Amino acid sequence: MPSDADIASKQVETVMILGVPVSAIDMTQALAAIGDLVATRRGGFICVADVHSVMQARTNMKHRAALEAAALVTPDGTPLSWVGRLRGFSSMARVSGPDLLPAACAASRETGWRHYFYGGAEGVADELARRLSQRFPGLVVAGTECPPFRALSQDEMQAALDRIVAAKPDIVWVGLGCPKQELWMHEHASKLAGAVSIGIGAAFDFHAGRIHRAPVWMQRNGLEWLHRLWSEPRRLWYRYLVLAPKFVTAALAEHYRLRRMRRQTVSSGRA
Repeated sequence: MPSDADIASKQVETVMILGVPVSAIDMTQALAAIGDLVATRRGGFICVADVHSVMQARTNMKHRAALEAAALVTPDGTPLSWVGRLRGFSSMARVSGPDLLPAACAASRETGWRHYFYGGAEGVADELARRLSQRFPGLVVAGTECPPFRALSQDEMQAALDRIVAAKPDIVWVGLGCPKQELWMHEHASKLAGAVSIGIGAAFDFHAGRIHRAPVWMQRNGLEWLHRLWSEPRRLWYRYLVLAPKFVTAALAEHYRLRRMRRQTVSSGRA
């Protein structure tokens, strides 16, 4: 029986970026893929990957395994879509968690998808659901839950999964942060009675009004990272000032290595 990743691969192409499979998609394709996964009731999960996630996967094998098992890995960071376009995927565009969530809620007006929000600090999931319900009248919120930051016992986790299943959602939005949410989905998404899990991290705080997002012009020009660094320097300095330059260096090296290999292949074919 094919996996959810196999099903998704029939609809979208994948570009390998530093060993991580990233779906070469745009927002329209992402929503279509979500719709297909919901319709088949096969469950599975979707990761929204940025530069931080890709770099984590280079050293955290459990995180890498989660990305490899995902039905989709959307290109959250603008640099990922840039790399994809360099590789020939001209329509590849950023599909971030904060953009995917409202896009899916808007689509729900026609699809009737039921949404469950799992994650965030105390009260965040409730406030998120309230604001989204105001913004998208008729949105069906199946349930909300803000788990404690500590590790849950086996019984506590099972109880949480039982509550999600009982709510009968189509989509479970997971806001636990990277890589915790990816590991959670990898372990538990198959237990959610066919619901699709989507990890969107900071999107919970953005849309609950706890953190202000960068202006649209910064988002469109790949500068949202600068706004986030300015807003949360203590938490994000390593991500943007250390990991991001390492990504650029490694991605460029990979790009030129692949280009040399293609040239050598062409030369060998002509010989």
